[in-house]
Order: sequence, then structure tokens, then C-alpha cells
Amino acid sequence: MKIAIVKLSAMGDIIHAMVALQYIKKSNPTIKIDWIVEKAFAEILEGNSDIDNILPVHLKSIKKDKKALFSQIKLVKEYAKNGYDLVIDAQGLLKSAIVAKVLGKKRAGFSKSSIREGVASYFYQHKVNIAYDTNTIDRNTRVMSDPLNIEITPQMILDKEPFLFYTDTGDLNYLSHEKKNIVFVIGSTWESRNYPKEQFAQLANLLQQNILIAWGNSEEKERAEWIATQSRHVTVLPKMNLNGLKATIGQADLLIGNDTGPTHMAWGMNVPSITLFGPTPVNRVYETAINKVLKSSSVVNHYKLNKNDFSIKEIEVNTIYRMAEGLLNA
Repeated sequence: MKIAIVKLSAMGDIIHAMVALQYIKKSNPTIKIDWIVEKAFAEILEGNSDIDNILPVHLKSIKKDKKALFSQIKLVKEYAKNGYDLVIDAQGLLKSAIVAKVLGKKRAGFSKSSIREGVASYFYQHKVNIAYDTNTIDRNTRVMSDPLNIEITPQMILDKEPFLFYTDTGDLNYLSHEKKNIVFVIGSTWESRNYPKEQFAQLANLLQQNILIAWGNSEEKERAEWIATQSRHVTVLPKMNLNGLKATIGQADLLIGNDTGPTHMAWGMNVPSITLFGPTPVNRVYETAINKVLKSSSVVNHYKLNKNDFSIKEIEVNTIYRMAEGLLNA
């Protein structure tokens, strides 16, 4: 059997969906799995042996150049020549549903009541019903496993094997052999999801370990450099690709970060982590013995997130510090 999974973005959502792959392959080792993804995120998938082919698209280019629509449709039609027995749209957007339609005749995805863009469900023959406010990882595993008549239980997810991998990046000379290596992920897509830089600096000074700050754009780099001026324990990481980021996180002792893709990498690699939540729902993730969460006191509406909710700053630095010490000394 040959299937195509359409999960275009974003980083965290792709990671949360990838956990299903190992159980799909265990259930049917002969199944062939191709994954259609925005090219900016293709590197996340690289190295995972449960994926047979990573097929990149660049649908975001259409926003800047409408003519790019034709080249992208042509590209997806080329992918369709692989002859898929089933196409699973794990994204649930109109654009991903259209990609799924071009890829194959037999399609599966979320039901109308299970997604934000309900019109997408009209493109599927097999419709998976799961509440929109259900745990994000459970939603992703259900839409990928249900069409294949495979059950993936919460316990199976808790017992998962690491599924993010990286190639050799040479000597990562910013890693310490004397102190614990702790990665801070200080940025995200919304400012209200960011833990304040002042509190990250305080945390670095409390931990007194080798603090490595990851950044993805000039604004985050500037914030990281400011934190470094406040703590002699901080090193601002160089600009790196996703493989380099996976390599760094994979060799770290702990990651502390906002609710964003690089933070979720730690969960996918079975690396200890603390995820900080303010305006987003804490049930985006699974809490485990080594992957912890801290949430502000604000109440989150899954159906209408409040980008003006800056309550993440309420999370006490000492609370994070105590949790971090517990993970480092476990």
C-alpha cells in the first residue's frame, strides 16, 4: 500500500503528527509513506526512516506571485504519478485539501466540525471526527491512523521512540563538558507567547549552567544578545539550519522555551523540556516524566485565541528554576 500524507506546516504541527509514523509502520511494515510538506520545513522530516519520500512544495510562494500557482499544481501532479492508494490530509485547510485532491482519488481528512476551514472536509471520502479542542497530538495521530484502521493510544504516544534525527554536524564547540547544556527557545510567532527576556536572563543566572539561546530572525537574535549581556552563563547560538538545531537540541540536557516548533523538537527527541504557555492551550502537548509544562493563570478559548493575552509573564522564574533543577538532577 502506498499513501501520501499532506501536512504542510507549521513546525510544531508537523512534529506532533510525525509520532504516528512509527506505529503505522509497525502495524504494516510494507506500507510506503510519502510526505508532502512546505519546503521550508522539509528538513524536519529528514532522517526519519519511516518516511519513504519527502516531497516539498512551495505554496507560500503563491502569496507573492500568483503565477506560482501553476508551477505548484504542475509539481503536485507530478507527485500524483506515484499512484497513491490513499491520501491523508492531516492539515485540514482548503489549500491542503486541494493538494490532496490533485494527489489521488481516495482521500481522508478531518470532518467538517473538526477543523477551522470546514469546507475542506468536502474533499474527503473518509472523514475523521475529533473535537477541535482535543489534544493536538491526539488529533494528528487520529487523522493519520483512523483511515488505516490503526489504533494509537495515549499510552503508545507516551512510550514513543524518538523520531527526529540529524546528520553529523561536526564539533559543536559551544557545548560544555563541565556544565549542563540548556537550550533556551525565546521566540515564537506572537509576541504574547514569548516569555519576557528579563525573566529569561534571571533564569540563566539562577541556573548557572551552559545556557544556549536559539534564534530564528533578527529580532530574536537581538533579544538573545541582550540576555547575554545580563548573564555570563549565556551563549548566543550561531545562525543554523533545522538539522543544526536538531543536533544541538538532541545533545542538550534540557530545553526551556515558549510554545513553538523548536521547543516541541525536544519532545520528539525524548530530550527533557519545559514548555511555557500563556495565550495558547496547554493541551497542545503531552506532559511526561521528562517533558513538563507551565501555564499562566489565564483561561484559553481553543476556538478564539487571544493574542493580547500576555499572562505568560506571570510564570515565576523560581518556579521554572525548581522544575529545571528537578529534571537536571533526576
